[in-house]
Amino acid sequence: MELEKIRNLSNEELAHQQKTTAEQLFRLRFQVALGQNDGVKKIRQLRREIAQIKTVARERELGIRGEVNDAAPAETKKGAR
Repeated sequence: MELEKIRNLSNEELAHQQKTTAEQLFRLRFQVALGQNDGVKKIRQLRREIAQIKTVARERELGIRGEVNDAAPAETKKGAR
């Protein structure tokens, strides 16, 4: 999943996507351990997707990537100095 698509998800959808991706990763690791699959590339992709989802969730929690309205007052404060 692309980063822009992840950013457009709601908080509930983010949590659901993270849970789903983590389950896929678990199953794939299990298959690799049993020798049924050589999914090294897919494991890497799933780990990256989980990291991106967690990053977006944390940014929202901290208010780093807020709405455009939140960024405008901060720019005016810098210009006033």
